[in-house]
Amino acid sequence: MPDHDTDTLVTADWVEDHLEEFQSDDPEYRLLEVNNPTVTADSEYTPYEEGHIPGAIFFHWKEDLSDPTTRDLLDKEAFEQLNAEAGITEDSTVVLYGGGRVPNWFALFAYWEYTYYGHEDVRVIDGGKPYWIEHDYPLTTDEPDFSTHEYHARGPFERIRAYQNDVEQAIDSGVPLVDVRSPEEFTGEVIAPEGLQETAQRGGHIPGAKNVPTTSVLDDDGTFKSPDELRALYDDVGITEDQSVITYCRVGERSSIEWYVLRKLLGFEDVENYDGSWTEWGNRIRAPIETGTAE
Repeated sequence: MPDHDTDTLVTADWVEDHLEEFQSDDPEYRLLEVNNPTVTADSEYTPYEEGHIPGAIFFHWKEDLSDPTTRDLLDKEAFEQLNAEAGITEDSTVVLYGGGRVPNWFALFAYWEYTYYGHEDVRVIDGGKPYWIEHDYPLTTDEPDFSTHEYHARGPFERIRAYQNDVEQAIDSGVPLVDVRSPEEFTGEVIAPEGLQETAQRGGHIPGAKNVPTTSVLDDDGTFKSPDELRALYDDVGITEDQSVITYCRVGERSSIEWYVLRKLLGFEDVENYDGSWTEWGNRIRAPIETGTAE
C-alpha cells in the first residue's frame, strides 16, 4: 500500500486501532459505510446488514445524501439533520468507506459532500470495504444506536463544485475537463455502465475532455496508486497542478474519486466536481458533445 502524505486517507490498520472509539457514544469518532446497494447488487459487495466494520453507521448514497425530488445534494438543513440524527457533530472525526464496482465509489461522493459543507476532519479508508474484508479485519452485524447531537455545517463552499455554466466557461477558456468514466462511455459506445439505468439521451463526452478512467487510479487491491503513478496519469493527458480542473462522470459519484485524487492526494489547488455530469449535459438540448476517442 503506497504511503500518501495526507491524514485524509487512513489505513485499515489505523481504523482497527480505533475501533473502540468508533463504537463509543462519544461523538469524537464516527464511522460511516456509504453505498448504493441497488447499483452494486451484481458486484462482490457484502451488504451492511450482513457485515460491517464495528461501530459503522450506514448511509444510502441516493436516499440519505441526495434529494430525490431535485436530484441534487441535500440542502444545508437536511445535511445537518442527517448528521445530528446519526450522532455526529461538526467536530467529529468522520471516517468513510464503501464497496461497489470501484472501492469507495459512493464513500468518496460523501467525502466531497462533507467537504462542500465544510466538515473539517473527514477521512476515507484506503481500499474501502473490499480491502477490509479481503484482509480479514473484523465485521459485525450489530448496528449502533448513538445519541443525537446538534450539527452545524460551516458551508456550503461552492469553490469545489462546478455547475453547467462553469463547464461552458471551461470549454471556452480551455480549462481541463477530466472524464472519469470508462472508455466505452467516453466514446459514446454506451451511455451507462452495464446494468445501470441510462440517464442521458446521448452518448459521448464534453468537448475537450480527457479520459482518465476511475479504475486507472487504483492498484489491484483497490488502494490508491502512489503519488508518482497518479501524477503520471494526468501528465499523460496534459493536466498539471498549475491548472484549474473540473472532473465529471455520469451522475457525479465516480468523479468525486478523482476530485479527491487531484485535490487531496496530489495537492492541486483548484479542482471542482461537476456533479450534474453526463446526466445533465447529455440531456441538454443543443449542448455540444464529442464522440470517439480524444485527439
